[in-house]
Formats: sequence, structure tokens, C-alpha cells
Amino acid sequence: MAGRFDPLDRTAVRGGRTDVPPGPGSTAGAGAAQRRWTPDGPLDLGLTLGPLRRGPADPTFRTTPDGSVWRATRTPDGPATLRVSRTGTGAATEIDAEAWGAGAAWLLDHLPALLGAGDDPAAFVPRHRLVHASHRRRPGLRLTRTGLVLESLIPTVLEQKVTSDEAYRAWRRLVRQYGEPAPGPHGLNLHVMPDPRTWAMIPSWDWHRAGVDAKRSDTIVRAVRVASRLEEAAAMDLPEAARRLEAVPGIGPWTSAETLQRSNGHPDAVTTGDLHLPGIIGYALADDRDADDAAMLELLAPYAGQRHRAARLILLAGRTPPRRTPRMYRSDIGRF
Repeated sequence: MAGRFDPLDRTAVRGGRTDVPPGPGSTAGAGAAQRRWTPDGPLDLGLTLGPLRRGPADPTFRTTPDGSVWRATRTPDGPATLRVSRTGTGAATEIDAEAWGAGAAWLLDHLPALLGAGDDPAAFVPRHRLVHASHRRRPGLRLTRTGLVLESLIPTVLEQKVTSDEAYRAWRRLVRQYGEPAPGPHGLNLHVMPDPRTWAMIPSWDWHRAGVDAKRSDTIVRAVRVASRLEEAAAMDLPEAARRLEAVPGIGPWTSAETLQRSNGHPDAVTTGDLHLPGIIGYALADDRDADDAAMLELLAPYAGQRHRAARLILLAGRTPPRRTPRMYRSDIGRF
């Protein structure tokens, strides 16, 4: 999905200005850079960028009523805010992007990859009726590639062995407390996550107040101390990238897969070690709610090279086994 540029609408940052005037409804102001990009097929912004959102109140991510997606991030060039919106449908779809901050040019340069330009949906061949139906209903699904490892790794570590609500609360609290206000328009109250040094300096009591136990906070501290080495994994093939991440104690196959699905956009980065995923896939494809990782991988074997995409389509289909066990215990860490 390489897409194309409209040469009249490709913008460059020159002294805080862009070489394209803001279009109708634009929020661009002084210091905003712009870019227009035309994908070569259907593109659903919500499905493509949704995995980057960590809960409904993620301070780094917003969607607005006009359909725009906003995200604040820390690029190699510095903090930045990106707004992405879509106009038209089908072959007439165009993507308009605006960016603010020191990393604005970096974000605009990487916009096609973020929106799945390096993804090849045509390589996917459904092998099950449910997967085929889910695939047909979602032609705009692309696998995002952020090119940024740490921003996906840290919230993934926070999600280890706890409920989603607990992990989202921890991420929200730590980013708001130790991050910085995102550049650009401030009405959405977006924040950029802390830099590696700041993560490493968070005191133990604030990890505790955020509900993060020592095992997870220690893993994050070890990771940020080798941040530059981990960021190199964004340009590696999947096996090499996973080995690079898993060399850090506390990062295993589950964490590396969940991270690389976002940073590298690899269609085969299937998650193992998950509490629920094997049962969901087993139930959806074989009426086996007790499937384990081995059974899940056997069911996904026909999708070799595309197992992550297949798993996403299965999850989006919504065929999940009826609940028969109590919800995961919710800890009291940080409640007092």
C-alpha cells in the first residue's frame, strides 16, 4: 500500500511555516506543518490507529467528533502532536495531516508507514468462514507501523498480569504526572510521555500510587536505560527484533509481540502467553474454548506470515466464548 503524494500538497517545515495554506476546517496555526497523502486503497483510520490507544482516556490519543485522530508522541527529533483526518471514500480517499512540535517533520515523513503504507493486505488469504466474513466487512484495516518502540513497550509492560483498567489507569497517571503538555492546540489536553531519563527517575512511591508493582517498574527502568538499543528494533526483522527486546529481563514473548505489532507493523507478530486470546481463537475457529497457546498456533498455522492479522480479524468478529469464571482479581496496589 504505497499510496502517492499530491505534489501541490506535500509540505515542508521552513521556519515554522508550511508551503501549503490550511484548507477548510483546518486547525493549523503558527508552527503547524501539513501533508496530504493519498492511499492506494480503502483506509479506516479508527481500525488502523486504534491499537495505539491505551484506554478511553489515554492522554496521548484522542478522536474527535469530526473523525480526526490526534496523537502526541516523542519522536527521535523531540515531542510532537499529529492530527490525521480523511476526506472522500474508496479510490477518492485523501489523508490530511497536521503536526506541531520539534518532531513534526519526523511524524509527517513517517505518516504513510503509520497508516499502513508498508502493509500488504493482498497477501492475506482467509481460510475460515468467520475470518473471511470479518475480512470482507473491514477492507480498510491496515497494520500501523509507528517506528517507535518505547512508546508501545512501556504501556505493554504496564499491562502485564493486571486488568486492562488497572494498566490504563497507571499509564494515564504516570504520563500526566511525568510527561509534558503536547505541542500545538491545547484544547484536548494531550500529553507526551516522559523521556527515558524521566522514566528512570520516577520514585518508588509514585510507581506504587499508580498501582505498578516493583516487577513491572523495574522492567521499565531496565528498558529505558537501553532505550537507544531497543529503538533500533523498529528497523529489524521480526525474529531479530523480538530477541533484542527479550534480552531485557522482564520482557518475554507476550510483551515483545504486543510491542512489535505496533512499532514494526509485522503481520505475523502473533501474541502468545495471553490469558484470553487462545480461548477466543479456539472458540471462534474450532468451538474449543479451552485452547492453549499450542492449539491456537495450530489453528493459525494456515495463516503463517499473517497470523497477527488473522488474530485481529477474529477478535473484530466478536465471537467470544461465554464467561464462566470470575473476573481477574483487581489488586489494591496504589488504592490508598
